[in-house]
Amino acid sequence: MVRDGYIYALSLLAVAAALTWLTGAWAWGIAPVLLAAFFLWFFRDPHRTIPAGKGLVVSPGDGLVTETASIATPEGALQRVSIFLSVFDVHVNRAPISGTVSRVQYQKGQFLNAMNPASAERNEQSVVTLRGQGADLGLEITFKQIAGLLARRIVCRCAEGQSVKRGERVGLIKFGSRVDVLLPANAELRVKVGDRVKGGASVIAAVHSAGEDLQVGTPSIPPGERA
Repeated sequence: MVRDGYIYALSLLAVAAALTWLTGAWAWGIAPVLLAAFFLWFFRDPHRTIPAGKGLVVSPGDGLVTETASIATPEGALQRVSIFLSVFDVHVNRAPISGTVSRVQYQKGQFLNAMNPASAERNEQSVVTLRGQGADLGLEITFKQIAGLLARRIVCRCAEGQSVKRGERVGLIKFGSRVDVLLPANAELRVKVGDRVKGGASVIAAVHSAGEDLQVGTPSIPPGERA
């Protein structure tokens, strides 16, 4: 459970108790109690089994794959995987690879619907770039936490120079949102549009070195299975 869930829930339970005491009618407390239960559920943080294997990239969030595309950037051609997190998904974000945080950039912006392709560039977002370590040595992966229509706060717990492990918790986005992963042009995608993925557990891509055939050491959770 993310700490925010307890904060929201306890505040709403206090409101329910105050309303019941002031009005003398327990019915006034029903709505705050139901909202408290929703926040406890929304901020859940289930355990995940992190896949082991060289060059594997895991999903930074739970949700629906809405786009896989080749894009042109100032750094060259990349592949982008976009994942939409609805209000019903787990909103804890995880590191896609093991590595060192080389850049963290916060961008103010709009709050377009996260299903809108324009949200990738125009919405409020945190952009984190990781340089691979250990089994992920040589990789450079960028992922974006993008606010959506309902989201009004991005929590990013990454700092430049920090080391993270594949699947490690690195933040969350409150309510509906989107995460994008920017991959090397030669990455082998393991997902397609319409797949459901789990943060830290579902392999979305593998990056091959010359002559290598990457295998997943620990099977990822099938995209169709949900928390």
